[in-house]
Amino acid sequence: MKQAPIKKVDSVSVARFYENHGKTLELQLRNSPLGTFRRILQPTLNRPGLALAGFFDYFAHERIQVFGAAEIAYMETMEGHSREERLRKLFAKDVPCLVFTRNEDIPSDVLRLADEYAVSVFSTPLPTVKLVNRATIILENEFAESTTLHGCMVDVNGVGVLITGESGIGKSEISLGLVERGASLVADDMVKIRNIGGELIGSSPKLSSGFIEIRGIGIINVTNLFGLKAYRKERKLDLLIHLSNGQMTDHERLGLDRNKTNILGADITKLTLTVAPGRDMTRLVEVAALGHYLRESGYDMAGEFNKRLHQEIALRNQMNNNSNLK
Repeated sequence: MKQAPIKKVDSVSVARFYENHGKTLELQLRNSPLGTFRRILQPTLNRPGLALAGFFDYFAHERIQVFGAAEIAYMETMEGHSREERLRKLFAKDVPCLVFTRNEDIPSDVLRLADEYAVSVFSTPLPTVKLVNRATIILENEFAESTTLHGCMVDVNGVGVLITGESGIGKSEISLGLVERGASLVADDMVKIRNIGGELIGSSPKLSSGFIEIRGIGIINVTNLFGLKAYRKERKLDLLIHLSNGQMTDHERLGLDRNKTNILGADITKLTLTVAPGRDMTRLVEVAALGHYLRESGYDMAGEFNKRLHQEIALRNQMNNNSNLK
């Protein structure tokens, strides 16, 4: 399985944050755009109430600063000199940007000082809690470690399956067969994997999203052929299936062993399926995905058979022992 180097994100520019997510967060830039060069260094948000009160120890200046109704109400109680002094101290900490929620009126002195220190100020109609929740999820995605794997990924009845194997072994053909059976294509050839909160999320590079390449036919747009349900923008990775031309071991034949592979610090169940003439690999991958779902739900088919087998062996041994005693 070919894996690209792990990409770590240390910061996100305010310009990128606003361009990519301004519509989702309903942000409106309220002052000069000069401050959009600044960088967000942490994937969380901060409410600067303590800083406005003059306590700057442990001030999380690397985060987006959110001004809700409480912060605005407190500023209204502050006298002119101390108010400007604390605002200047806040801006001097190189905060990435300010966001005022509920479309609150932004005080003119805040806008003036923000332009002086080149800090962007945004407003949004969203309530503070909703803004914080949405923005936190967005920033976790932006800061997530990522890598790229060579393979195909499909959503098979709610199970995210990554199919890997040597070039030309049939990954794309199997994926297309699964789409015909009702699965959804996530990515073909190159799969981007991100670790978000301990879960691996697979997606396609933007250029190839929704497309699959079949040797001898060419590039296929799956939504044009099979409808919108045939494509998913992203999916949690649950199972890795590696296609091999090698021989299966006895344990692999029984399905008792469940190997794991580590991707970006997360362990994922890995199955190896042998490709051979006459084997319906599309059906086998589909059954493997359904079997994984059952196993994760608490039902182990191979384990049940193995239990019955041991019970049968024990029963026969007991019968043989009783026969020898006669």
